Amino acid sequence: MNDLLPIVAAAFGAGLLGSAHCLGMCGGISGLFAAGATVASIKTQMPLAIAYNLGRIISYAFLGVVVATIGSTSVEAIPGLAGPVRLASGVLIILVGLQVAFGWRLLGAVEKVGARIWNRLVPRAKTLIPATSVTKAAGLGLIWGWLPCGLVYSALFLAATTAEPAGGGLVMIAFGLGTMPAMILTGLGASRLSAFMSRNRLGAGILIIILGLATLAMPVYNMSGESGNNGHVHHSAAL
Repeated sequence: MNDLLPIVAAAFGAGLLGSAHCLGMCGGISGLFAAGATVASIKTQMPLAIAYNLGRIISYAFLGVVVATIGSTSVEAIPGLAGPVRLASGVLIILVGLQVAFGWRLLGAVEKVGARIWNRLVPRAKTLIPATSVTKAAGLGLIWGWLPCGLVYSALFLAATTAEPAGGGLVMIAFGLGTMPAMILTGLGASRLSAFMSRNRLGAGILIIILGLATLAMPVYNMSGESGNNGHVHHSAAL
């Protein structure tokens, strides 16, 4: 469990601080719940926004369980694979930070990975728009959780490194909860939030980059420790 906490924290932080990226990917669909929202309509729109976001998180959790299961199988077959996967995750988080900070499209190729699945789901999503009920909103969220997104994929890499289905699901729930505040506020027509995030993209991007570096630190430390131990054993054997 102690080993899982830093990964969960990194996933939550990436989701929270990467909200500027999320607003670009999901802000439009989230805004459907409160086009022209007023104080009187917020009571009606809030349950829809929450249902949509919970649907997203459920899809994220499912994907987390799947990739962690695959990660567990892979690590059992190739024990040394966990470190490189964690390294790849850290690199992806850093790329997300650069994209948020400077608007660079660094993850376009990564986001195309899930495009085939997403293109098959789009027609189903259109049938749920407008999401005028909690059921429709939740269904739309379940589908939107499959949207190709480099930020989501970086979190999935983190989930895969847990090599435990429950751990992978927990990581993705933490990530989804991190993105939820911005998505709900945007869904309620808080246009000032988008402006605020745009003005503070550099700071948020730098913080995400720091999270990426922290994610890299653990596997690098473990690998250097293993190298040192191997060298020590070799030296002792020579004696």
